[in-house]
Order: sequence, then structure tokens, then C-alpha cells
Amino acid sequence: MSIRLLVGLGNPGEKYADTRHNAGFWWVDLLARQNDIVFKPEAKFFGEVAKLNTDVWLLKPSTFMNASGKAVAAIANYYKISPAEILVAHDELDLQPGTAKLKFGGGHGGHNGLRDIHAALGTADYWRLRLGIGHPGNKNEVVNFVLKAPGKQEHDALGVSIHAASGVVPEMLTGNMEAAMLKLHTK
Repeated sequence: MSIRLLVGLGNPGEKYADTRHNAGFWWVDLLARQNDIVFKPEAKFFGEVAKLNTDVWLLKPSTFMNASGKAVAAIANYYKISPAEILVAHDELDLQPGTAKLKFGGGHGGHNGLRDIHAALGTADYWRLRLGIGHPGNKNEVVNFVLKAPGKQEHDALGVSIHAASGVVPEMLTGNMEAAMLKLHTK
């Protein structure tokens, strides 16, 4: 099954633009630039959307991270996109900066954006692009950590993984997720 909806998670507004939590936004922004398309606000989808091709959408929810499911469910229901045709790009504490991994299904790992998407879709059976941001080492520091900008080395490493992940979109759009994973995970 091919991917028809590519969602980047993040928080809207200048205050959050450079924070680690916006890694998903950075990825879909790169896809938009690479394809010369522009995001436009769309109230009925609670976010900004861009059309990648005739049947594939990019989405940046404007609901803030913890209510991302509202936007994902709105566009998926409108265009009759099944959960298995959705890929959600998000920041991942359990991976180091510079690492990007694709996976299907599974838990939310405490990520409130994924938790809300699980609830809104009624399933965890959708694709995730996990963009490594590293862990602060102490779970009490996580909220502060994800809402801060990464240092230069970290930012550069994240940029490399985001760029690598944009390189496997052609495989995703043809439904060849195994090839996409092989290409991305063996960099």
C-alpha cells in the first residue's frame, strides 16, 4: 500500500520553529522545497497542507503537538486515506541525532503527538518516520529538552537524517516500504 499522506509533527509559531520537537515540520518543509510546492492554511484540516502530487498530501497540523490527531483524522477522513497510507514524521528521543528510522505500528513511546493520533485514528497501524534527537539523560528534563533548539552539531546531524529520509519518498509513494527502510536504515 502506498503512502498518500505525509504528516510532519511540530508546534506552530516562531517560538517553536527551531525546537527539536519540530523535526517533523522540518522534514515536510524540505519535501515542499524539493518539489516547489507551498503550504497553505486549511481550516477544515486544522493545519497547513500542500499537494505533493495528484493523490498525495503533506500536512503540518496547527493544533500544537498534543492535539495532532485532530488534523490527521480530519484530512484522512475527508480524502478517505486509510491509516496504513499515512506516514507521520516526528522527533524521537530513543534515536541519536543523525538517525532516521521507518516503522509501522507500535506504541506511542510517551510521545503525546503520536498518542493523540492513535486516539483520533482509533489505531496505531500507520507508518512513522522517527527522526532521532537524542535523550537528555533524565526523563524529568524531556519537556525542556524537546522545546529547545539543538546545538550546531546536533542540528547538522538532524539535517543529514532529514535529507536522507527525503530521499526514500519515491519508494514510499509506490508502496515499496521495504526498499525505503533498507535504503534509509543502511546509510
